[in-house]
Amino acid sequence: MGEIVLIRHGETTWSASGRHTSVTDLELTDNGVAQAKALGPLLAGRRFAAVWSSPRKRALVTAGLAGLEVSAVVPELAEWAYGDFEGLTSEEIQADDPEWTLWTHGGRGEGGERPEAVAERLDRALAAAEPLLDGGDVAFIAHGHSLRVAAARWLGRPARDGRDFRIDTASIGALGYEHGGHAISMWNLTAAMAAG
Repeated sequence: MGEIVLIRHGETTWSASGRHTSVTDLELTDNGVAQAKALGPLLAGRRFAAVWSSPRKRALVTAGLAGLEVSAVVPELAEWAYGDFEGLTSEEIQADDPEWTLWTHGGRGEGGERPEAVAERLDRALAAAEPLLDGGDVAFIAHGHSLRVAAARWLGRPARDGRDFRIDTASIGALGYEHGGHAISMWNLTAAMAAG
């Protein structure tokens, strides 16, 4: 039985500075390119039944640099839509609204997604991927918040519980099974951690 392998894209200027990035289609930094290339050896021993990517360039480029051939672009894997909070840091948002957290309040304004909406689309991706695991692993190349929600939903937890799963750029996690139930079998592995 395969695993759903969660791969966060490499660093961008906004991920490096903590800016919320959903629909803004940024390039990887030089460091992000190096990070993505370093994922290749960590993924080399896996047999993928499918490789699914978010539609965003940073995810698609990460896949290619890591040596993966994308078999489908899956809109459900796009990052949480922040609406009016796009490009802002949490500190900037909380200066205006001290009670705000993404995990409970979601995005704001036109295009901003609620946690429940993000959970629904990640549920669709997980449900579509799970039957393919008989044939190998399924890769999700995507984003920090959407992958954290995927992990929470795999465990049957609400989207807000994704806040409990830290995920670095160009890191790998794996959703699998233990004793017949869903489990997280690996989390937040980077090439630097694997080497050291």
